[in-house]
Amino acid sequence: MPGIGERLLYPVAKRWIAGYELGDAIKAAQDANSRKIRAIINRLGEHTPDVNRIESYTQEYLRIPELLEKEHIDGTISVKPSQLGLAAEVPLYKKNLVRILENSEARGLDVWVDMENSPYTEHTLQVYRELFEDHPKMGVCLQANLKRTEKDVKSIVSIGGRVRLVKGAYPENGEIAFKDRRTVEDNYLVLLKILFSEGDNFVVGTHDTMLIEEAERLGKEHGRTFEFEMLKGIRDDMKAELVAKGHRVGEYIPYGPEWYNYSKRRMRERKRNILLLARSLFG
Repeated sequence: MPGIGERLLYPVAKRWIAGYELGDAIKAAQDANSRKIRAIINRLGEHTPDVNRIESYTQEYLRIPELLEKEHIDGTISVKPSQLGLAAEVPLYKKNLVRILENSEARGLDVWVDMENSPYTEHTLQVYRELFEDHPKMGVCLQANLKRTEKDVKSIVSIGGRVRLVKGAYPENGEIAFKDRRTVEDNYLVLLKILFSEGDNFVVGTHDTMLIEEAERLGKEHGRTFEFEMLKGIRDDMKAELVAKGHRVGEYIPYGPEWYNYSKRRMRERKRNILLLARSLFG
């Protein structure tokens, strides 16, 4: 039985999650495609050491590419390491990720690896580096709020890896993360310049107008291949504007009954989301 917090939040959370079932995500992906936006589907759920749940999540990620192909959807998947075995043991995660990569690549799809909170950062990147040579279409998310990320961006770019750069939504302590919003934005700009000067085929994951405009400027200056990516239900106006300008745009589409923790992170990220919740409660 959902708690009162979950019952109150779900009507608002529906803005940025597709729903409980994979079919909901497929419909959301079709809607994104109708707006000339690529779909990136994520099955919610994380931080599980239970081998049965891990296998269940893995099986779901093995199903999604088949449905994308069947429905002629322009899209791919983005996986969370801690739901595929990293919360249990590294070899299990690596084995399951390889299964997903091989299945997706057989259908011509790339795969993105999400970045979670800091206890998983090092092993996520370790496995990425170990597998990248055999799976060069795989990309990994990096978070601008972590102080280590400049080193990580340079390391991934140096092997030809693909980066999706985001601000970062997980609470972290001040020893390893920048806590001030402006400092995070400043670091994002530093990392963005590294990607445009040294990288290629990366993703600018942000809803921030200033950062988007800087990426557009750097794109004209360096001529790199890149894509903007935003979350489902956020900045739809900006997505349409970027598509109209000829930019590649992706929409991150999460789904699943484990939507609550994801939605709480969205609430922490943007004051506007808290206002949406207040309006839903009090009209």
